Amino acid sequence: MKKTCLWTALILAAGLLVLPAHAQDMAKKKDTVVKPAPSPSQAVLDSWNEIGRKLIAMAEDFPEDKYEFKPTPAQKSFSERLIHVAGVNYFFTNLAMGQKPPAEEDPKRDQFKTKADVVAFVKKSFADGAAAIKARGDKGMTEVVVDPDANQETRVGDLAYGLIEHAGEIYGQLAVYYRVAGMVPPESRPKK
Repeated sequence: MKKTCLWTALILAAGLLVLPAHAQDMAKKKDTVVKPAPSPSQAVLDSWNEIGRKLIAMAEDFPEDKYEFKPTPAQKSFSERLIHVAGVNYFFTNLAMGQKPPAEEDPKRDQFKTKADVVAFVKKSFADGAAAIKARGDKGMTEVVVDPDANQETRVGDLAYGLIEHAGEIYGQLAVYYRVAGMVPPESRPKK
């Protein structure tokens, strides 16, 4: 019984010592100025660049001798998934810049002979999309374009978020490719 009372007293004392430190931390947070929300175009740009960064890291990291890897025969290869996401990005970029969408969703693999060619295409597609977002600015994110797939009007910002979501889906698929190939995706590795 004495030990239980002693342990209870020690835990209570420790809690009382930690409480003032926690209160000081909370007071500091209250005095800190809250960052303003990013502008509409900056929010879209941040999301676009973040998924682009992740996919580019995968494109650069995955071994070239495994670029034709498929988890199952029915699936597209690692390189074909990257080519697909880069090609589809132009359904946003072209429409945002007042151009016609690409004629086809998936450029042919034989257009990209090496890993370096695929990596360059992925980088360019995200850089071109980022440039389109910057060029359109905040006002441009609310302007309306016609999505030819849905035959429906949509806001440029909403179209961008749809393609960001699509790129995120491809990222998730490629993370599985990594795991099935016995590798760890760059984002899942311990940070140095």
